[in-house]
This record gives sequence, C-alpha cells and structure tokens, in this order.
Amino acid sequence: MVLQARNLTVSMQVNGEQIDVLRDVSFDLQPGKVLGLVGESGAGKSMIGRVISRNLPKQFAVTNGSLVFEGRDIIHGADTLLASLLGKRIAFVPQEPLTALNPLMTIAQQFGEHLDRNGVAHAHQLEWMINALQEVRLLDPKRVLSSYPFQLSGGMCQRVLIAMAFISQPALVVADEPTTALDVSTQATIVQIIRRLQKDHGTALLFITHDLRLAAHVCDHILVLYAGEVVERGPARAISKDPQHPYTRALQAANPSLDGPLTRLPSLPDNMPGISGFSAIKGCRFGPRCPVGDSICCNAVPQLREIAPGHWVRCSPACQHAEPSTAPLIEHAAIRDNGAVILNATGLSKHYESPRNWLGRRDGPGLHAVRPMDFTVRAGEFVGVVGESGSGKSTLARLLMGLEKPSTGQISLDGRDITDTSQQTTQLRLDTLQMVFQDPQSALNPRRSVEDLVTQVMESHLKAVTPEARRQRAQDLLRETGLSPELIHRYPSQLSGGQKQRVNIARALCVTPRLLIADEIVSGLDVSVQAQILNLLLDLKAQRQIALVFISHDLSVVRYLCSSMVVMRHGKVVEQGPTEQIFSNPQHAYTKALFAAAPPADLDCVWPPEQTSL
Repeated sequence: MVLQARNLTVSMQVNGEQIDVLRDVSFDLQPGKVLGLVGESGAGKSMIGRVISRNLPKQFAVTNGSLVFEGRDIIHGADTLLASLLGKRIAFVPQEPLTALNPLMTIAQQFGEHLDRNGVAHAHQLEWMINALQEVRLLDPKRVLSSYPFQLSGGMCQRVLIAMAFISQPALVVADEPTTALDVSTQATIVQIIRRLQKDHGTALLFITHDLRLAAHVCDHILVLYAGEVVERGPARAISKDPQHPYTRALQAANPSLDGPLTRLPSLPDNMPGISGFSAIKGCRFGPRCPVGDSICCNAVPQLREIAPGHWVRCSPACQHAEPSTAPLIEHAAIRDNGAVILNATGLSKHYESPRNWLGRRDGPGLHAVRPMDFTVRAGEFVGVVGESGSGKSTLARLLMGLEKPSTGQISLDGRDITDTSQQTTQLRLDTLQMVFQDPQSALNPRRSVEDLVTQVMESHLKAVTPEARRQRAQDLLRETGLSPELIHRYPSQLSGGQKQRVNIARALCVTPRLLIADEIVSGLDVSVQAQILNLLLDLKAQRQIALVFISHDLSVVRYLCSSMVVMRHGKVVEQGPTEQIFSNPQHAYTKALFAAAPPADLDCVWPPEQTSL
C-alpha cells in the first residue's frame, strides 16, 4: 500500500470551540492506481494534500486518525523523515503553474534546484532536464529551459511541473486540479501525459478535481467529499454510472451534456457552509442543501454504508433512492436570419508588430492574433466563440469592446461606425456593450463595497443620482442576479467565487446593455456554481432580451447557452453556424479534433484520444 488514511480528522479552534474541518476520512491508494478526490471548493480536497505535506495553516491540526505512506506514519514521524520524502518519493503538481513557478528565474534554474535536492550531479543535469521535458512532449526543450515562466503558455508551464514531479520516479504524485481552466485539447494532452508517466513508473496518483466526468475517465476509484466528510467512495465507473448520494448526483447533473436533449441544469441552493457554520449542523452536513433531505438527515449524522462491494455511501436509504425532479427542456430560438443586427464587424483583424532590435529593425513578422473575419450578433442571440488558448478569442473581445484598435476592418453598432476610439463612439459602446471578465477577483476593486461596485458606472452622473437611488439600484441588481440585497455592504474578500462573478455580471447590467461580452466567465468555477451562472444568463436573456458573445473553451457550456457558434484557430474562423448543426455534423478537421478532445459522457469511449495535439 502506498498511502492509507484511517479516520483522518483535521480540526481548528473557532471562538474556543473545536471544529472538525476534515472528519473521519479513510481511503487506500495502491501502487499504479489513481484515486480521485472530487467536490466543490471548500470540500476539503486540497486539505488532504496539505496533510500529506504537513503544510497545514497554523490554526489547523490533525486531531485523530492516521496517514501512512509506504508503512511510515507521516503525521507523527520526524521532520527529517518527511523532508527525505517530499520531492523524491512524494511529488506535487499544483493547480496554478504560473503561481508555482518563480517568475524571476528561468525554467533551467528552477529545474536545477529540484535536481540538486534529488542529488543529481551538475554535470548530468542538462541531460536529465532535456529527457524529462521530451517525456512531456515539449518540442524545444532547450528554448523552454532558457525561458522565464511568463514567456510560456499555461499548458507549457503545467508540463514543466509534471516533468519535475515525475523525474525522481516518486511512489506518489498529488495532482491538485492540474487541468483546471485549460482548453480541452491541452487538458486531454496533460491527462494523457500524466497517465502515461504514472503507468510507466508504477506511480500512485492522487487526482484532485471538481469535475466528476473528468475523474470518471482518469481515476480507478473516486472519493466524493462535502464539507470535510466523505459522502461516497468506490470504483470510478460505478459512481459515475450510478451515483448514490444526492450530492454526487447533483455534481453529475450540473455538468452540461455534449449530446442528447438540452434540459435546464439543476443547481444546488446557496453555498457550501463555511468552517464556522459546521458546528450549527447537527446532522448530515449536506442536509441544508439536499433536495431530497428528510428529518432524519437533519438530526443525525449518517454513517458510511457499503451498498455494493467497495462502494460506500453516507446517506439514509430514503434519500439515497429518492427520484430527482424532472428538468424542463431548453430550446434555443433560431434568430440568425431574422433578428435585428446589433453588432456587425467586417474584415476585422489585429496584427501585433514584433519589437525592434537595437538596430531599429523588426525581429520577425509579428503576430496575426485575429485574421480578417466577419462577425455579426443579432438582438437576443447568444453566440459562442470557441478555440484553444491563443486562437484569438480574447483579442476579438477586446476589439469589440474598443480596448484594442483593429489593424483592418470596420465595427458598427446599430449601423453606426464605432471603429475609431473617439469619445462619442466610446460613450456609445458603454451605453450598448458591457464586458464580464474571466477573473472576478482581479476585476473587482477589493477596497470598494458591493454597492459601489455594481453601480460604479453611475458615478459619472453623481450630481443627478441620489445616494438613496443608487442604493436602490444596487439592491435591484443583486436581486436580478440571484444575490441577497443584504450583501451591498460587503467587500469582495467576504464573497465566494460564484458571488463575485454574479457581482461582476450585476455591474455589467447596471446600464441595461443590449449586448454582453463574457470572456471565460465560468472557467475554473465549481460545476455547481457554473450551473448557477449559466442559468442566470438564460434568465437574463428571457427577461431582458440581451444578446451575448460567450467566449469559452468548454464545448458543453457553449452548447448549453448558445444558439450559434464560431470556431477559431490561430486567429482565423474555421467554422461557424448554428450550434446544434455544428455539434451534430462538424465539417472542419479542427472542430472535429476539439470535440474528440472533450471528455465524453460515455465511459466506454476511449479518452483521451491517441492524438490530442491540434
């Protein structure tokens, strides 16, 4: 056995009371096997990784149970024992590669430090580095080694970290959300690389993710966590094909489908309770959000029951077998040919010149971020823009918003030319278009309250707007985006990720725009929060008749939201048309490859495909 947890409990002190953050977590991980830890943010997945590395925050401590690695207790063992294991027998692949890598050091310098800790002589380090980078399919290892992290893509940085993790041939690799926010082809490549290295070296893998569909394809066994408790564990295929706990079923249902009828996504109410709220829950911690919960759940903590060989569930039989409610069908209106045109771009392109050298000459031909293209959005139309990272999607959004000046082409809004950036056209854009950014954390000023943030656009008219009117507008916007008006006095740091994104959307709606441009706004969110945001956008479409340009690398999300779609590659539109038509019969080889790279709902399909490079 590589890793064995028995009744593992991590607690913290809150106002003099001991609260169990992880409670009675048990699992086994054998050599060459993959165990998936699945759940929303705050479920306790990454906390298990912190216990393994003994890197718990100061106020947290292991208060019960054991965690044994290769027969050795890594909780109570000496610090020297753990130091001898980390980076050698136990390795980590973190979630955010650009954060994990030092921006002031080259890849070679950071890789060299890692090899120093593993006792590799300096004379052999370059050879080791090149071989390791070739194993993770980086085509020009010497260029990568001489680069700084910011000079590489997110997918390339993630491959570097995977190479560093596996170079010592560890017994255990902990991969914490290694594919979150990556496009489908890069995700497939990363999974393929991890799986191949893991099998070649017989490594045990702890795979942390919020995506149950992905975990079902990658893992041998799955452990589903909610608020620090194991609610279901067992074989990956059994849990994916027939989930028994209401929370597991909710996670599965919150993922849009790539095929079949479109039905409205069921979304869990509220959010997972915070640590301080655990003590107020006397029974099942999922009980307050459970759609089929009963009085037994609220008053007693259910015990794990083995319902099939190796398949355990923490739920009362009544809740376990309750029938889910039927979700209504979604039908996207076909308005491509008869809706009024809001925005029209013709011959639109963006070319970035290469920098000049010391002689004043260009070092190269530059970059064609967007090649000449035509783009139309009609009233009430949701248009999806898909493609890999670097395909030109975000550049297109910046061109439409006037944040970038086009190299060629023309943009018109309601028939008026807005290609230039004059004050008049800027004001027209602000009155008609609004953008919702990918990362609400960086888009929201941490020093401003929610009330100030969602009504920020009204500050240019403060003389005509009373504080009472502004507060009322803020409360109306919060209600419209599914938030409590009581949040107006809070700050971004006091909100969850889903709440921050709703505030981001509420701010964009303050001026009643006719067109929203959303750039990867659900990327990296829990599937349950993602479902809430997607349903909110559909509701806004019905209530306000707004149009939407939805930029995403998630094909299932685009199918759920959009009636038409545009596929981009290397700045060029390779296919566009009605969404269902493209999904049912893609014509371009690149579009077909994108679909093949997405994890299918059918577990009998081989995924990832052998060739994932597009």
